[in-house]
Formats: sequence, structure tokens, C-alpha cells
Amino acid sequence: MAKKVLITGGAGFVGSHLADELLEHGYSVRVLDNLASQVHGTRARRPSYLAREVEFIRGDVRDREAISRALNGVDSVFHFAAAVGVGQSMYEIAYYTDNNSQGTAVFLETLSGHSIERLVIASSMSIYGEGLYRTHDGTFVEARERTLEQLRAHDWEVRGSDGEPLVPVPTPETKYPALPSVYAISKYHQERLSLTIGRAYGIATVALRFFNIFGTRQALSNPYTGVLAIFASRFLNNNSPLVNEDGKQRRDFVHVRDVAQACRLALEVPEAAGEVFNIGSGRNYSVLEIAGQMARALGKEEIAPHILGKCRVGDIRNCFADISHAKEVLGYEPRVTFEEGLVELAGWLEGQIAVDRIDHAVRELNARGLAV
Repeated sequence: MAKKVLITGGAGFVGSHLADELLEHGYSVRVLDNLASQVHGTRARRPSYLAREVEFIRGDVRDREAISRALNGVDSVFHFAAAVGVGQSMYEIAYYTDNNSQGTAVFLETLSGHSIERLVIASSMSIYGEGLYRTHDGTFVEARERTLEQLRAHDWEVRGSDGEPLVPVPTPETKYPALPSVYAISKYHQERLSLTIGRAYGIATVALRFFNIFGTRQALSNPYTGVLAIFASRFLNNNSPLVNEDGKQRRDFVHVRDVAQACRLALEVPEAAGEVFNIGSGRNYSVLEIAGQMARALGKEEIAPHILGKCRVGDIRNCFADISHAKEVLGYEPRVTFEEGLVELAGWLEGQIAVDRIDHAVRELNARGLAV
């Protein structure tokens, strides 16, 4: 009999791709999702891209009855349900804390009464704050957060104690968390709660720290989603992508199918229990490079990015993944290059309707003094 897996938040971008991966490998899949309007629209219904073999339950992880119903007969769980977005979390503080921290607490309290073999929690690279750096003489350092005074002066670089710019390097799981935003705090809370309760109740628990995920099915009308989806929404509406700071900040972009692969491995590899893994591509790009590559993929080269020269409070300069731990323990190996994934994304974007709400999001941050 096929093992049954529950994915909370499974009707979304990453969860639906994971459902495909699990079905392909012989699992039975159930999804619990509240179909939040910011992601799924105000007339939300079961997404057409969610495989028909998936059993769908509409419900919230803060609803104990819905959780109990969803957990019935389940062998393992992926907990993906969360409100996502650094900028918005800095003013919708209660909403993010309630959904992510309290939601996970209610979920785990209910989960502890069921016989579950494995729990995989979606954590985030945001918990690192700034990634790992080194000085020009090669010494590794954990950088201090940039000050508001520095950002107001448009000095974007992360600097050492001597005032010299530091050099970003791949960030390992051993880097101490910095938690520069409400979102980061809530994701770290989710991660630590899950690992603690898993250990206490004998549930093999794995935390995956996702870096910047891209691919088909992203919520194009959500102005707080990933940068590639935001840029896509701008290009589709013939608007310039808005770039914070000077656009030279560097990130790791990983394809959603590679993330789905990593999730399945975290479910299947016995040695993963109790561990934390970075899930990225192991490569990094500047935001300006990303804007340029997307413009070419969409045939929108004439639309130049608009550099805002501002930084959102809670944002960081550089963070990209050291994935050696995931490679060694999980056998994880990214398969989709950024260039291949972008071509696929461009093909999917043809005919998609994206409501461009980014100007509204920028006004919200500016009005609250959260962009400096």
C-alpha cells in the first residue's frame, strides 16, 4: 500500500510541484491549504495545476479540526503553510506571527497526538540575515547588519571593522542566524519548534532552508513573492522591473523541481532525521543580472530596470548557499540550470495574466518609512 503524505500549503507554487514529485515516486498525496487570497485570488478554488490524484482539503493550520481531519491515515508530513514576504512582514506583524509561528504551534500540538513517521519543515535562507563573508586576507567573518545611517547614505556594501567592504562567500548551515525581519523570525521559530517537538515525540524531523525558488506556477500577482515572479509581472505589463539598492546584491536561485527533489530525499534518506539543510543551486547572480536575463527570455530587452536606490528595512545585501551538506547526506544534486529554468518559465508566462501590484507595495513601504 502506498505511503500517504500530507502537504500543508500544498496548493501553492512549491507544494504542487512536490505533489507531482511524490506521485511520480509512488506516494499517495493529500493537501491542506486555505487558498489565501493574496496567493490564489479572491475567488480562489482548487488550482487547475494541482494533480487530479491529489486529495484536497481546504482548511487552515490554525484550525485543529481541519488539521486532525487532514492527518487521518497519514504517514509523513511536509509543513509548507506560511505567509511569505520580508517587506510585508515588517508592517503586518501580527498576521505573519499568527500564520507562521502560532499556526505552526497549533499544527504541531495536533500533530503530536498522531503517529507520524517523518516531518519535513520548510525553513528559509532569510534566517541567516547576511550570508557568510571573508575579509580580503581570507578570514571568514559573520557580518554585522548594515545600519540605517549607512543605508540612508546609500552605502550598500557590508563592511568589516576596518571599514573595508567584505567579500561574500557561500553560506553554510553552521552560520549563526541573524533574523533581520519579522518573516525571518517566524521562519526560524517554525524550524526550531518543529525540530524540538519532533525530537520530544520521536518524529524524525528535517528542516530545509530554501533559497530563492523560481519556476512555473508562481503567484504573479502577489507583490511580496520571489523577485523573479515580481519581475515577470512587471515585464508582462510592459513596466520596468524595480530594483532596490544598486542591483548588485547577490542571491542563489534554485529551480522548483530541484527543490521538490530535495524534499523527497529529505523524506526518504534515514540519515536526514534531525538535520538542517540548505537547498539552493550552489550558484549566485546579481539582481541586475537576473533582470537582464529575464528581459532577454521574454523578448523585452527594450524595458530597462529602474534602480530605486533604496533598501527595504529587513533586506540583506548578499546570501547564497553552500549546498555541500545536502549533497553529502541527501545525495541532492541540482539538475535544472538557471538558463534552462528561465526558458521554461518564459514559455509558461505566455498567456498568463499578471496584475501588477508592485507600485502599491512600494507605496506601503515608503509610507511607513520602511524603505530608506
